[in-house]
Amino acid sequence: MIGSIILAIIVGAIIGVVARLVMPGKQSIGMIMTVVLGAVGGLIGSAVAGQFGYHNANGGIAWIPFFVGVGAAIVLIAIYEAVTGRRSHTGMPR
Repeated sequence: MIGSIILAIIVGAIIGVVARLVMPGKQSIGMIMTVVLGAVGGLIGSAVAGQFGYHNANGGIAWIPFFVGVGAAIVLIAIYEAVTGRRSHTGMPR
């Protein structure tokens, strides 16, 4: 149980970091949110790959769920940035 949680955190961090590297521009989110969004993206990637009948029968690294998870994490980071992004000032005096 604890091993699964630690593994999910590590894989979530990897997926989140890869997603942030693929995204253009600078994202203003912290490492904890990167791990959280990466872990959620990984869960979405595993669920989507499972729905299409993907099973990693030979063991090893499950590349298809990984890449789908990175794609989901990119979308999640973009949504997070849109919701909590930098508040721009109009530059007009008050």
